[in-house]
Amino acid sequence: MEINQFIELEEQYGAHNYHPLDVVIEKAEGQWVYDVTGKKYLDCLSAYSAVNQGHVHPKILAAMIEQAKKVTLTSRAFRNDQLGLFYKQLSDISGYEMSLPMNSGAEAVETALKLARKWGYVVKGIPENKAEIICVDGNFHGRTISIISFSSEPSYKKNFGPFTPGFVCVPYNDANAIKDAINENTAAVILEPIQGEAGVIIPDEGYLKTVETICKFHNVLLIADEIQTGLGRTGKLFAADHENVKADMTIVGKALSGGFYPISAVLADRKILGLFKPGEHGSTFGGNPLAAAIGRASLSVIIDENLIENSATLGKYFMEKMNEIDSPYIKEIRGKGLFIGVELFPEAGGARRFCEALKERNILAKETHDHVIRFAPPLIIDKETIDWALPRIREVLTMK
Repeated sequence: MEINQFIELEEQYGAHNYHPLDVVIEKAEGQWVYDVTGKKYLDCLSAYSAVNQGHVHPKILAAMIEQAKKVTLTSRAFRNDQLGLFYKQLSDISGYEMSLPMNSGAEAVETALKLARKWGYVVKGIPENKAEIICVDGNFHGRTISIISFSSEPSYKKNFGPFTPGFVCVPYNDANAIKDAINENTAAVILEPIQGEAGVIIPDEGYLKTVETICKFHNVLLIADEIQTGLGRTGKLFAADHENVKADMTIVGKALSGGFYPISAVLADRKILGLFKPGEHGSTFGGNPLAAAIGRASLSVIIDENLIENSATLGKYFMEKMNEIDSPYIKEIRGKGLFIGVELFPEAGGARRFCEALKERNILAKETHDHVIRFAPPLIIDKETIDWALPRIREVLTMK
């Protein structure tokens, strides 16, 4: 089939809830993807950081195949031989005492919200059905009804109401706004240490530490959504580690499976996660043996192959070289590790046309919030590949 035929099939039979670039990928390996004609592209999106380990990593693939031959799903009605090992590995790596595995990132966020509310009622003593959770403008935590209820993006909410109550939104990067919003019914604060979908928005140094201090003083839980920023993307295990902040709950997903399978988890200590009792929360697929085996292999690859360190080193190099580009379109380049956003002036005509031009030069990146190009290649990328990409990026960012 021709590329256009694949595209026509999607357009005719699929819901139009995405606006993808017109490239039809057939296979992938490491940092490269190939379309149906065999054309090779550098993946600078990494499936929104789900393939930090690179596409089709052989160790994760082997673990998936081996486990798939044994048992894939038992549901949590029974125990399996992989889950306890997965729990321990998550605790050993993260420092949290417990974890609760789910499937998608949005499910893990919903889990954290439920848990924060229960903690508010059972531990803090908030009157029943009065718990409030503070969120921040520009957030992206998923697209369920409850989650879009506290989104500040109009397109996520229009025609999807009524919305779930109990959320209070304040400006991002404003610790005093969080402090002023806290009252006796506040159970938690949820935020991304670096906002990804908003355009790789990095708060001022000290913001997260101040928020942590405020939460502890007022007996409020801090929930860090590290679904996109966690597991090495920013050059630390978690983005909050840049300020030595340990949230009461950390939410992970995406790279937890290396792109092989939907796996997410909420990480917390026993005093919080131990509040869930049998029957109060669950998932048919969450914590299944196939997911646990894949998750174990994915975590091992991140640690054993020094992907966190590679992200820090090459992210710094990539940023330095990007900042050398003299372009009338660039307003700002910001990032940590291999999580880089190039914000363009509105006069540039939007980031989409630049992403389309990059595609023609064998680089796949994606616009976010109209005026930002996000560069987030797999953490296995090397200096040689970055040096291959830089002239092409420079050419696009300086084109007429």
